[in-house]
Amino acid sequence: MSHFRPILRDVDFLRPLSVQNWLPEGHLARYVVEVVAGLDLGALEPAYPGRGSLPYHPAMLLSLLIYGYATGSYSGRTIDHEAQLAARAAEAAATGRKPGGKPPNAPTPGPSPEDQMSLTDEKSRIMPVAGGGLEPCCNAQAVVDSETMPVLLPQVMQAANDRKQLAPMLEQLQALPKEITRAEEALADAGYFSKANVTACESAGIEPAVAIKRDAHHPHWSERFESPQAPPAEATPVYRMAHRLKSAKGRATSALRKQTVEPVFGIIKSVMGFSSGPHPRSGKRPRRVDPGVPGVELKAHGRIASR
Repeated sequence: MSHFRPILRDVDFLRPLSVQNWLPEGHLARYVVEVVAGLDLGALEPAYPGRGSLPYHPAMLLSLLIYGYATGSYSGRTIDHEAQLAARAAEAAATGRKPGGKPPNAPTPGPSPEDQMSLTDEKSRIMPVAGGGLEPCCNAQAVVDSETMPVLLPQVMQAANDRKQLAPMLEQLQALPKEITRAEEALADAGYFSKANVTACESAGIEPAVAIKRDAHHPHWSERFESPQAPPAEATPVYRMAHRLKSAKGRATSALRKQTVEPVFGIIKSVMGFSSGPHPRSGKRPRRVDPGVPGVELKAHGRIASR
């Protein structure tokens, strides 16, 4: 059973009208549909969960997108508006009568009064924040030396996901003078964990210590004294890293993240006047609120950390 709305290009209406009669034989849209029909879109279909109302088939959406770009329409709202106008014009030409209903309104450039945007920073994007909810934010990353805590590499981006930020930061770190960076180990929280990031660390000659999942605040006392068996020789990079993190040395190394980059960002926020809660004495909230920007901790000169 299909999880998509059917593509009814050959449907006959109650009136003597067929969708195929809307366009001439040599129309560009027919060529685009024919080309897309020959593509393998099997990788796109499983991405639809199949819940809620039936979505449009990826073949139809891709055809519409390609046709829009081919005719100079790059905005989704513009493509949708022109498609509705074309359908009304084709129906009028085939029936000789004006289509019922009001014609679609043309999209207005720029934000509308109902749109949400940041009035203080146009480059910010809506991102999930700690504690739930969405706010306009920027994602800040910083490479920090875990011994002396200088910021080696700062970076601000519009992407909320941290997983794709670690590898580029490692490349920038390697481009710095060798006198500054002699990193041997990378510490990162679970937001940076991926097989690709673990492999990127090893390829750079840096031992990864990326948290695989968020650790519980109050683990059982026996977990603090676990001594895992040595990994097999054919173990994958992720398996080897997971084994190191379970050892006493690995747990101690991973714990350095909280005392490495967190103070750096705390000092920066304090100097800039940001605070997340009321003053401990007055009980009043400050005028500036904590933006909650995340960061990357990297420890150089032996160890690097990532947040």
